[in-house]
Amino acid sequence: MTDALATHGLSKKYGHRVALADCTLSIPAGRIAGLVGPNGAGKTTLLHLAVGLLAPTSGTIDVLGGRPASGPAQLAKVGFVAPVHAGFTVADHLRFGAHMNPGWDGALARDRIDQLGLDLHQKAGKLSGGERAQLALTLALAKQPELLILDEPIASLDPLARSEFLRSLADFTASRQVSVVMSSHLVSDLERICDYLIVLVASRVQVAGPVTDLLASHHLGLEDLVLDYMSRVSQSRTATPRQPTPEA
Repeated sequence: MTDALATHGLSKKYGHRVALADCTLSIPAGRIAGLVGPNGAGKTTLLHLAVGLLAPTSGTIDVLGGRPASGPAQLAKVGFVAPVHAGFTVADHLRFGAHMNPGWDGALARDRIDQLGLDLHQKAGKLSGGERAQLALTLALAKQPELLILDEPIASLDPLARSEFLRSLADFTASRQVSVVMSSHLVSDLERICDYLIVLVASRVQVAGPVTDLLASHHLGLEDLVLDYMSRVSQSRTATPRQPTPEA
């Protein structure tokens, strides 16, 4: 079976700053993968490379067996949960989604909007944070993707809104053949739905694998496991002596 996401030696630099270094991983299809790590670890860079918003500096990345954004057929396979447009109404978003996506499931979109109780004439900027997140998820789901990519979709939501968002995501993936890669700082929330984990620290993949295997081999809870890898990297960087600066 083709991997949902596969990278080999993937790196991305912004000038002299390394955002992602020598990233090699394979996320099997059908998994709900959690991508965790501190701010600046490279999570957003990896996801933007996966959807074709960025090009690699070196290395390769394949999404569902093809290069990101390499053509209409490839674009149709990937749903990216992006922020909604504050000035657009809910109905505007649905019309735009239908216009941009050949495989658009209008019935699914309308059913979700009805279940959420959203007013079609309401501008997105007037919705609550949870409602905006659910609208963004609706747009991605109605595209009928094979891979769904979410970058910190619940970071700013209150606990109830986070719970409702995750339940919607879990219900959708349980009923359809879709892979998910979702970044988040909230490990406890990821633990509820993710069966695969990638820990990214200091621009490098520290560990990746099925959650059950990682928990069994490390004898730690998921949050403690993530903190352990983060602290290891922090300690190793602190222990590495700084090189003297050459005199001019």
